[in-house]
Amino acid sequence: MTVPAPPPVIDLDGVGFTYPDGHRALDGFTLAVGTGESVAVLGPNGSGKTTFALHLNGIHELQEGRAAISGLPIAHEHLPEIRRRVGMVFQDTDDQLFMPTVREDVAFGPHNLGLRDGELDVRVEEALEKVGASGLIDRAPHHLSGGERRRVALATVLSMQPDVLVLDEPTSGLDPAGRRELAGVLAELPITKLLITHDLPFALELCDRAVIVSGGRVVADGSCVDVLADEPLLHAHRLELPLGFDPRAGWAARHTP
Repeated sequence: MTVPAPPPVIDLDGVGFTYPDGHRALDGFTLAVGTGESVAVLGPNGSGKTTFALHLNGIHELQEGRAAISGLPIAHEHLPEIRRRVGMVFQDTDDQLFMPTVREDVAFGPHNLGLRDGELDVRVEEALEKVGASGLIDRAPHHLSGGERRRVALATVLSMQPDVLVLDEPTSGLDPAGRRELAGVLAELPITKLLITHDLPFALELCDRAVIVSGGRVVADGSCVDVLADEPLLHAHRLELPLGFDPRAGWAARHTP
């Protein structure tokens, strides 16, 4: 007896979305991502990357096509479970950190799920430990550095124990040390990850696969190193590597024991 393959963790087919002003942001967007994959989502500003991401936990309602998370349709009746399964870390940490202390911010989601007392404390402590921020638990978020705030924002998502982690421009505003610390944290997370980023070396460091989004659809999909080594492809979609950066050398260094 043949056992059917599990559904992709992320499965979008022919998704279309038009904003009220008539702007067509997604036009036949199709993408499937398997369990445990780390995928870089690349493309110029206005290409549809963030609009796509906002479909994954139902912030944007599906207008056209099909969309599911681990086989569960992204639809109004499933939104509480979809939003538990898909954790989003926004570019602006102010969108996620709004409580007086780090402890309260990380506890906010699980508390709304019904966790209380010791069970809630354990969930908070585990999430902060995963991002190396246990020592920040009683700090005020607005007193943290950019890198610390980014890690705490990540912990607020991990406390919900999601199946998918979506990060929108995760290195935005980080200094080199904060960027390096975040990369180390993300590399250790055994979870399906989507990184929406213009930071191409960061994408190569963390992702084996990359897709390019342009005009509201996926126009390239391949190994991260092959996509980043294709200079005409990058140029056509307004993507640039740092001067002198060789993606094949970077990939080789990452995979050398």
